[in-house]
Amino acid sequence: MSEKSISLSIKKWSQDDQPREKLRDKGKIVLSDAELVAILIGSGSREESAVDLCKRILASVDHNLNALGKLSIKQLMEFKGIGEAKAITIAAALELGRRRRLEDASILKKITSSRTVYEIMQPILGELPHEEFWILYLNNSNKILHKNQLSKGGITGTLVDVRLVLKNALEVGATSLILCHNHPSGTLKPSQADKDITQKLKSAAQSLDIKVLDHLIITEKAYFSFADEELL
Repeated sequence: MSEKSISLSIKKWSQDDQPREKLRDKGKIVLSDAELVAILIGSGSREESAVDLCKRILASVDHNLNALGKLSIKQLMEFKGIGEAKAITIAAALELGRRRRLEDASILKKITSSRTVYEIMQPILGELPHEEFWILYLNNSNKILHKNQLSKGGITGTLVDVRLVLKNALEVGATSLILCHNHPSGTLKPSQADKDITQKLKSAAQSLDIKVLDHLIITEKAYFSFADEELL
């Protein structure tokens, strides 16, 4: 039997090359991304080890875990050695990681800067393939009282229900608002519709002594703040 005819499972590697044992003996921090994903899939193909297979998968997305998390089950299965069960395992693990980031962000309750808003909202909006518009309702200590999705799928003035925004603000006792929406295209330049919505909500909120503190445009890796750019 040739060497290549043997499936290169983790159990068949030398002990120094086994990521499961490496994690157990040295801690998870020392493992590479490829080694961590290799633990998930357990084995590679007849031609390559699980780690080599995972290195190849990661190279296809420029070693970006966020990009890996966006691959569909079908796209993952295009790699030789990745069947449906392994693809589902990878997708599930990365979704857990995304949800963990979301929970970590929710701990940041007090808004101290536009960066704080980005850290809270990026896990919610940063990787979506469609646009969503959200409102953060704050008290007079700039602590978040409530987060609410206002619209999904597109941003136009007709989708903004000003009455609903102000009704929610009064119900939770908010004294200020922060507007957030994402640009799946990655562009950070505000459109005229973005500017119009900001002014529409700002004017309406002022009648109830509620301030619009900021409007953030969020992408996967960056953000644009109306307040920082003095557009409010």
